[in-house]
Amino acid sequence: MKNRTIGKSTLSVAPIAFGANVFGWTLNEKESFYILDEFVDNGFNLVDTADTYSTWVPGNEGGESEIIIGNWLKQGNKRDRIILATKFGGDMGQGKKDLSAKYMREAVEKSLRRLQTDYIDLYQSHYDDLVTPVEETMEAFNQLVKEGKVRFVGASNLSAERIENSLKVSEENNWASYVSIQPLYNLYDREKFETEYASLVEKYDLGVLNYYALASGFLSGKYRSENDLNLSKRGPGVKKYLGERGFNILSALDTLALKYNATQARIAIAWLLHKPGITAPIASATNKDQLFELLKAASLDLSKEDVDFLDQESAW
Repeated sequence: MKNRTIGKSTLSVAPIAFGANVFGWTLNEKESFYILDEFVDNGFNLVDTADTYSTWVPGNEGGESEIIIGNWLKQGNKRDRIILATKFGGDMGQGKKDLSAKYMREAVEKSLRRLQTDYIDLYQSHYDDLVTPVEETMEAFNQLVKEGKVRFVGASNLSAERIENSLKVSEENNWASYVSIQPLYNLYDREKFETEYASLVEKYDLGVLNYYALASGFLSGKYRSENDLNLSKRGPGVKKYLGERGFNILSALDTLALKYNATQARIAIAWLLHKPGITAPIASATNKDQLFELLKAASLDLSKEDVDFLDQESAW
């Protein structure tokens, strides 16, 4: 397993990122601590969260994931063991998406307090705010970098056009610029990334930290019919994958799982790691077995023929 650099940054990361949206949702603090310890003890270091995690849980107000990570960091000598990525701009009760300079300043201070750290390695715009000019957002990001509160900046869920405009504005003003994007991309959800973002990634040497790497668990192979949707809290989000194309993809994963004596999840993550431009897929786990399956994917070397086979069977 070799570390990879996120875009043009100096952030060296192991090739799988842990998606901390499960902290404060499907994992309590004690369980989250255990998963984080296992993650870093096995040589991985990139943890991705957001201030809005997990506002969707009844009784939560957001920030729960960051608080858990902060409490874990407080245990001593752990800050240098991880590359910490978080996001802002989603609805934290203000009723809108917000990438304004004023809101960014407030949001970053709250995240720093929750995370109990002096700096964030990768601070990302979570959702686009079409009201705020990209010039305002990028200048505010640049100021945070100058102050040392943020090392590098990235974008998630922004259109390719808005990202490119932001990159151009940053270059013209010699400001800190996006070094990464965080798009939806997996063996099933391919079309949008490959048609809208892949060329941008290549042109600007952007890192890619793609989310839903296992399509909400569908690519693990445990959801084979609607009867399986109650197997986890994420089940309802899997229903859209239960069709002819989805079943073709599972069949291909089944074939290669037998060939490599690996799980379907490991094959699906390994496929991502063989795709040009992908830095570290983001995936979550709620127990040790799931976590180790993700981590083993980092050292699974698929043949070119098998990568091509998966490309063909998942063609959109």
